[in-house]
Amino acid sequence: MADESSYRPLFFHRILITIDEDDRPSTARAFRFALTMARDYGAELGIASVLENNDISIYESLMPAKLNEKRAHLHSIVKEYAAKAKEFGVQDVRPIVSEGGDVDDVVLQQIVPDFEPDLIVCGADVEFASHGHPGAIGLRLARKSDVSVIVIR
Repeated sequence: MADESSYRPLFFHRILITIDEDDRPSTARAFRFALTMARDYGAELGIASVLENNDISIYESLMPAKLNEKRAHLHSIVKEYAAKAKEFGVQDVRPIVSEGGDVDDVVLQQIVPDFEPDLIVCGADVEFASHGHPGAIGLRLARKSDVSVIVIR
């Protein structure tokens, strides 16, 4: 027989939602799920997005003003999501923007060690498969992560 702790409810205290501006429908569903969990559990919600290297053209990389414009745009998007989360009733919200190569690597190597979530929520990349094939990021996060990952379709 299993010990008594296996029958206690499982609660998450730090939830990380990954925001993909290229896939708004999938992100919107995942965001709604993360909001509900964070509000109902009283959990801290990290709202993260990554400025991918492949989203920056060679031309843009040579022009600091263009690169700064892309950064500022991503920061404003994440801040909008954070404002929506607070409106919804999530008390503790942290916007997070990072840059780098593959989204899953940036999330796992930069964002997760800093934020220390016990749950990662992401969309399934079903509407816009910019990352190789549908669900690629969610699958890679689930495979590589040391914490629980929920992929919302």
